[in-house]
Amino acid sequence: MGKIIAIVNQKGGVAKTTTAINLAAALGLRGKQTLLVDLDPQGNASSGIGVDRRKVKHCVYDLLINGAPFEVVVQHTEYRNLDLIPATIQLAGAEVELVSAISRENKLRRNLRPHKPFYDFILIDCPPSLGLLTINALAAADSLLVPLQCEYYALEGLTQLLSTYELIRSNLNPELKIEGVVLTMFDARTNLSSQVADEARDYFGNKVYETVISRSGASPRPVPRLSEAKPSSLTPPIRLENPWHRQSL
Repeated sequence: MGKIIAIVNQKGGVAKTTTAINLAAALGLRGKQTLLVDLDPQGNASSGIGVDRRKVKHCVYDLLINGAPFEVVVQHTEYRNLDLIPATIQLAGAEVELVSAISRENKLRRNLRPHKPFYDFILIDCPPSLGLLTINALAAADSLLVPLQCEYYALEGLTQLLSTYELIRSNLNPELKIEGVVLTMFDARTNLSSQVADEARDYFGNKVYETVISRSGASPRPVPRLSEAKPSSLTPPIRLENPWHRQSL
């Protein structure tokens, strides 16, 4: 039975999509059957995997709103063991359309859960908000992975997310757990990054991963910084671009 992990933080620009793309590609390379669900109307996870959103005929919007079958919206990608449910700008209207829907919080859960046996991991790239799309992701997930930016106010922004997490556990998904916290945009040259990392470890304990995603890092050959990754097939996931880069290990 596979595991569904929602990659979530209502704060934008914390590397949710970068984390989702690279983690999905790395799992695929390790022989894990992986599905990446792009639940962000910006669709950056889709374009980051190399999908031309202008040519997408069916997307996650059709799954949630139009009742399209799972088999119609899922796509195989050029990366090993990695499938994708893409997003297009259509998804921007889903929040409004879900308001009047019956059992609106469980739309994604009902569509993903039957397919867990066919994947080792299903990763959901969430939008930078705590609206109905993110609530759908949390209701469907077994756990959530929180990218935490090592910058000012980063921890304060988690308060609302953790409150929503507890509400979801109480009302929709009592089995939901925190998978872990990944520190992103870490800059070892600044005291602030180290302070945020220390505070995160004090609060979350061993849920914070030892590996941090830095703004830059030494590697055997030059590679793009994760924060500068272009959303196109011209910039593959870092695990494929350079397996020896410390941020791909």
